[in-house]
Amino acid sequence: MQHIIDRFISYVTVDTESDPNSTTTPSTAKQWDLANKLVDELKQIGMQDVTIDDKSYIMATLPSNVEHEVPTVGFVAHFDTTPDFTGANVKPQIVENYDGKDIVLNAAENIILSPSYFKDLLQYKGQTLITTDGTTLLGADDKAGITEIVTAMEFLINNPEIKHGKIRVGFTPDEEIGRGAHHFDVEKFGAEWAYTMDGSQIGELEYENFNAAGAKITFKGKSVHPGYAKGKMINSMLIANDFINALPEDETPQETKGYEGFYHVHHLKGSIEETVLELIIRDHSKKKFEKRKEKIEKITAKINKKFAKQFGEDIVIAEINDQYYNMKEKVVPVKHIVDIAEKAMKEVNIKPLIKPIRGGTDGCQLSYMGLPCPNIFAGGHNFHGKYEYVPVESMQKAVEVIVKIAELTAQPNYSLPIPKSKKK
Repeated sequence: MQHIIDRFISYVTVDTESDPNSTTTPSTAKQWDLANKLVDELKQIGMQDVTIDDKSYIMATLPSNVEHEVPTVGFVAHFDTTPDFTGANVKPQIVENYDGKDIVLNAAENIILSPSYFKDLLQYKGQTLITTDGTTLLGADDKAGITEIVTAMEFLINNPEIKHGKIRVGFTPDEEIGRGAHHFDVEKFGAEWAYTMDGSQIGELEYENFNAAGAKITFKGKSVHPGYAKGKMINSMLIANDFINALPEDETPQETKGYEGFYHVHHLKGSIEETVLELIIRDHSKKKFEKRKEKIEKITAKINKKFAKQFGEDIVIAEINDQYYNMKEKVVPVKHIVDIAEKAMKEVNIKPLIKPIRGGTDGCQLSYMGLPCPNIFAGGHNFHGKYEYVPVESMQKAVEVIVKIAELTAQPNYSLPIPKSKKK
């Protein structure tokens, strides 16, 4: 396990935070630091055809070691971390033989990772956990996934008696800002299907995800001396507050679960003259997803109508952009790729947890680009914040799942099911 720990720490201590306001790819120059490191490491462990393009997309090949025809399978992960919480100067802490009690992340700031709040911790009693120091995120999303893929490839290279077909590996930038697959060359990748190693707790296997959109709402105001503001001042911050209050209060991330969608206000910055609100819209149902976007437009129109005479122009401007869609539509026709992952988990003594993703992965967009791509656990918990942690044993099990998938698809009696549309 020490090998996995060392590799993971070498990745998370490189700052790769992405930037949604950037127009470049990758969105931050510092993502190149880890990208170039990964290219060198893939070459060192013996991967073939290692490439990195001008936008930092990495691809590599593990050639087949069987003579019969085997489908090419891919494994994908992203190396950026979320801009929602700092990933600079990550100082991982290792907790060996976790005793099931509170973990002091930062004594000076009294930051505690407690099983009384984060009950999932109790699943990992007796295991080795890697946590933050309470001041940054950890970066297991998705550097745990990268660690697992590289380690699995290294294991297969060092153990040629394990039979496998051609395997393709892909690492992407900017997944956390919804752009991870935007410049992914599916044709060059050349896999018949792939798996993102980007899920959370051990056992997760997902092929349904949210339909997703982002919205930027700009509120205009008029600043006048408060002593003489009667009938003249328009405070854009208060209008933004009215907008937020018009959203269903029970349809937020903290009030929903399972297939329930939500509106999530995540940034708000303003003054009297102008306020900008950013939110995301999520729903598994395409029909409900479209209605949620319509809700934003109706609230916008209602406020504009209220201020039409006083302001003389639209006081609220809503920009809504779709980000990705539910991969279920593209994966169900090739459901056997989910069945293979499920079988692989069972064969390495993991109970599969097949459930919808309350989020997204590169696989959501890749599936619509012609590369069906379910999502497999990477092992981490509490992503995007200071309470993030990952059990080392979960990462080890993810490595075993990757290896087992490679084995299963290389079995001589393995054959691709014929899609229903092609059956006579």
